[in-house]
Amino acid sequence: MHDITSMLGNLRRPRLLLRAARLGVKEYRRGVHLRPLLKCNALPGNGAALMALLDLEHEIDAERRRGDAAYAPLRHVTVLIAMMGEARLIRTSHGCEVN
Repeated sequence: MHDITSMLGNLRRPRLLLRAARLGVKEYRRGVHLRPLLKCNALPGNGAALMALLDLEHEIDAERRRGDAAYAPLRHVTVLIAMMGEARLIRTSHGCEVN
């Protein structure tokens, strides 16, 4: 079984989506951005939040690949931003360097 960081490292997404997410992650605020994405009142821990975001992102990416009319690039980037933000929070809480 892969750990969370390996799962993130193995994601292959279009370069434009990733560039947009990297720009947005600087402004990521967990309390503001995570609640609407996960539709929750109480914020889950970083690991649980990241796993929920991974599941959500996989669903959104499947819509993209199918050419589904419901696919929303802005939502996809927003979820990618949250994933990167949560991964940063996990790395900093474990004393690892953050790029």
